[in-house]
Amino acid sequence: MNTRRFRQCCGFTLIELMITVAVVGILASIALPSYQDYVRKSRRADAQAFMYEVASRQQHHLLDRRMYASTLTTLGLVVPPSVSAHYSIALPTVMNDAQPMGFVLQAATKGAQVNDACGTLTLNAQGAKGADKDGCW
Repeated sequence: MNTRRFRQCCGFTLIELMITVAVVGILASIALPSYQDYVRKSRRADAQAFMYEVASRQQHHLLDRRMYASTLTTLGLVVPPSVSAHYSIALPTVMNDAQPMGFVLQAATKGAQVNDACGTLTLNAQGAKGADKDGCW
């Protein structure tokens, strides 16, 4: 077999390999931020779903006891690990002596979720939703 023909048919040159690595690098630099944004949105949706669950339990607690609960444990709720790893859920304000009674539920970002533009999420007894940026709910 001719050695010249063997070199032409098999293997890659260094230039071809470098071009392939460059293309993969460019694609990864485009895809990674989009993927991270998708993951942050998914974590935010988990936190929002849990906040709705807390608000629902608060309404049941109000009907049963004529007051809102001041802690999540009073409601019989534990923050799921998928939420607690990225958000600190708290009831910083419970107004049982005010008219009308109310509460404010807050989810503050932590860990990798701190980079989320929406920041701290809030939900109150009237169903009003808030965030550091519009369009997060």
